Amino acid sequence: QFPFGRRLPCDIYWHGVSFHDNDIFSGQVNKFPGMTEMVRKITLSRAVRTMQDLFPLEYNFYPRSWILPEEFSLFVDEVRMMKDGDPSWKPTFIVKPDGGCQGDGIYLIKDPSDIRLTGSIQSRPAVVQEYICKPLLVDKLKFDIRLYVLLKSLEPLEIYIAKDGLSRFCTEPYQEPTLKNLHQVFMHLTNYSLNIHSGNFIHSDNVNTGSKRTFSSILCRLSSKGADVKKLWSDIISLVIKTIIALTPELKVYYQSDIPAGKPGPTCFQILGFDILLMKNLKPMLLEVNANPSMRIEHEQELSPGVFENVPSPVDEEVKVAVIRDTLRLVDPQKKKRKDTQKHIDCCKNKLNISYNYFMCHRCQTLEHVPEASEELLGTGPAGRGEGDTPRSPEAGLPSLCLKQVFPKYAKQFNYLRLVDRVAALFIRFLGVKGTTKLGPTGFRTFIRNCKLSNSNFSMASVDILYIDITRRWNSMGIDHKESGMCLQAFVEAFFCLAQKKYKSLPLHEQVASLIDFCEYHLAALDEKRLVCGRG
Repeated sequence: QFPFGRRLPCDIYWHGVSFHDNDIFSGQVNKFPGMTEMVRKITLSRAVRTMQDLFPLEYNFYPRSWILPEEFSLFVDEVRMMKDGDPSWKPTFIVKPDGGCQGDGIYLIKDPSDIRLTGSIQSRPAVVQEYICKPLLVDKLKFDIRLYVLLKSLEPLEIYIAKDGLSRFCTEPYQEPTLKNLHQVFMHLTNYSLNIHSGNFIHSDNVNTGSKRTFSSILCRLSSKGADVKKLWSDIISLVIKTIIALTPELKVYYQSDIPAGKPGPTCFQILGFDILLMKNLKPMLLEVNANPSMRIEHEQELSPGVFENVPSPVDEEVKVAVIRDTLRLVDPQKKKRKDTQKHIDCCKNKLNISYNYFMCHRCQTLEHVPEASEELLGTGPAGRGEGDTPRSPEAGLPSLCLKQVFPKYAKQFNYLRLVDRVAALFIRFLGVKGTTKLGPTGFRTFIRNCKLSNSNFSMASVDILYIDITRRWNSMGIDHKESGMCLQAFVEAFFCLAQKKYKSLPLHEQVASLIDFCEYHLAALDEKRLVCGRG
């Protein structure tokens, strides 16, 4: 630990909360710049909503959401319209403060008029969502799933999912929400940090029982009742990949701001906590994504009034130790060195048929092996090892990886969704100054000009008006005022607007894809022209 900063460079830096050290010039950091901001409830809802506009069926795993206070009027109007269209619809909504965690400030309502608009919502924005009233129950209790996901790389995108997770249970039997039980948090909210204070909370040494269990124990139970567990896992993998695809465009903007291309800097990886609720029909629904999931493997136990001690939690230990261990195995900087060394040795072995001895590498303090040519040439090679024997791998004694790669493994099935990624690449290209996250009016005009998007029907004056209108509205929403200019979300909205003007008869995702192709074609031609001129 370096509570007062560090002096020596490291292979891996493990930051506690967020990426915050701008003096790292090499190695790997366990946090991505901007991740904490991206998984806040409002930002996540906006990112998923953009994808829902493009691909509504593919992104139906996230509850319908409204952002408060800016969309309060829209929320009221839409609920009224839905009730008028279906008088039997009796919805419940859940209000979640934007920066809240561990269940802090969450409450349920039956009507928009019940939202606590007095002061707090103005100073503490929130997301209001349609509450999932028919969850899957186990032992008559509502529960959610905490799955651990490793984002190993942003470019190229590389995602791993832990094969096991945690199931966190409510501590009172579930009933569908009514005005009488809306405030019973131990019935409706699955947060461990809330339910731990319930008198019904059960700490168990068995992963199959208690108020916190392994997800695999739930799957076994479902499988024994004939549920299609393979399809459930497939749906969960799809949900995780699609959610990360929604987050990556803006993460790339943050990344190039903190770690500009061409300058020395670290690479990043991060363990994320995905909170997922299973509906009665086994459809997984995304509740939220946590940038700093708890990795504690013990809980507090009250010995006597006011006296607590930390007691090991077998459930947490079984799941979390494997996640940390295998994350470090996957990002191990020595793994590539060992592979390169092995390739070199195999090459030498094939050429010279040389025997080997072990030695301790002075550079990395790991077990390596080198050819002992003199022994072979003298005919005195070490006895007891066959010609094809290889030295024992440093990982040979470890369990198989608990982290399963899902991307790029399934990239072919999901790459068509990465439209906003390509829009973000255009945005980053025209940012101009390295280290910025907002596009100025000159950059936006250059984008329009270079992509040949202005014409007699869309003059540069119209371009300026579009830029001013959209940028002003997004800035009025309280989006990062540290820089002036157009943020990525505003650019995406402007891009969608341009696509709808240019390709009127197509569905939105085809309009956007067509405009991206058009822009990329003209920029590639421009780059080629500059290359030819440069050679000349």
